[in-house]
Amino acid sequence: MTIPVLEKSIEIAAPPAEVWALVGDLRRMADWSPQVDSTRLSTGCAEIGPGARVTNRNVQGELAWITHAEVVRFDEGREIAFRIEENWSVWSFTLEPSAVGTRLTQRRDAPDGLSASSLHAQETWLGGQAAFTETLRAGMAETLERIRAQAEAVAAR
Repeated sequence: MTIPVLEKSIEIAAPPAEVWALVGDLRRMADWSPQVDSTRLSTGCAEIGPGARVTNRNVQGELAWITHAEVVRFDEGREIAFRIEENWSVWSFTLEPSAVGTRLTQRRDAPDGLSASSLHAQETWLGGQAAFTETLRAGMAETLERIRAQAEAVAAR
């Protein structure tokens, strides 16, 4: 089964440092993502950085589930990527300077495919892979819009 790469970018009228201050701290994901209810550092992790582990609580409608992630790429000010233990997907945010300020790209990749348990959950509880993929795409757009609104509000001060 081919797992599509999901990617969406947005232009933000704020400098990369201000955008990074938001997305570089995964604990803030609940501020923007319609699916993430909370993110917290795992016991023993003092800050977000290479190898940091977080626990996420995700919701969709009446469903709620926990995932665990590890930061697999961390280039301060430019990129943060984390791999979800339960489904093997890698999510990332990449920042690039642009004429507007910052081009922010969110991406979901599954270089190792998705776990059997994730595929089963998608089919059983989340409307099937195609429907869940569209939910993720819509969620990415909403996440990026919320980040843009916050970053531009800070930049306007």
